[in-house]
Amino acid sequence: MTNVNATPAKRATRKGLFAFGIETLEREGWKVSRIPRGGKASLRLITKGENKHKVSIRTSQDAWIAFPRKRAEAGWVTLDDVDYVVAVSVNDKHNPTEARVHMIPADDARKRYNRAYDARKAAGHTLPIGRGIWLSLYDKEAADPVSYVGAGMGVDYPPLAMINFSKEGLPQGSEEVDEDMAEEDAELSLDQTAETLPLTIPEAKRRLAEALGVPETSIKITIEH
Repeated sequence: MTNVNATPAKRATRKGLFAFGIETLEREGWKVSRIPRGGKASLRLITKGENKHKVSIRTSQDAWIAFPRKRAEAGWVTLDDVDYVVAVSVNDKHNPTEARVHMIPADDARKRYNRAYDARKAAGHTLPIGRGIWLSLYDKEAADPVSYVGAGMGVDYPPLAMINFSKEGLPQGSEEVDEDMAEEDAELSLDQTAETLPLTIPEAKRRLAEALGVPETSIKITIEH
């Protein structure tokens, strides 16, 4: 749920992750091409012999990915139009040491997003139509906290490729990507982030330190009940 357009470095990382996804598909033997009049910049057609699939390449700098709910309150923007989701993500938001590429069947992804939507709605979360639902790639799915319902796609679908940042960097990318999420990423507020992430004590300390401009070691939290 990082604002991927916040700095030039984040924009460059976003493009590099996208390029890594394309390179990985090509190394796997797929021919990757744009979809004529496909609309969204993340959409690609991959072809290998007689096999053809539409994919959505999603990049993440915090190990969570999202798709927006359709405004008719049924189905998912972009996700409903593809056969696979290619998720390209760093392994950790605060201390990334790797980038990973996962190829996730869209049927399973849709089921996970439906479960997540239903669970958050039942829990009383505000879920505006058109706003994305975020799922963690590397946390295991769990009923509690409710934000973990549907999680774990990066666990259940091992990476096709990885980059170890201690040995190499991301490829240079030039394409603008994830067009359908750009506005949402830019508008995502701290309150909206808090609604979808579980609030642990370390996370609360991190947010307070960031908001107050002080080291995390200066924040002490006491719970009395």
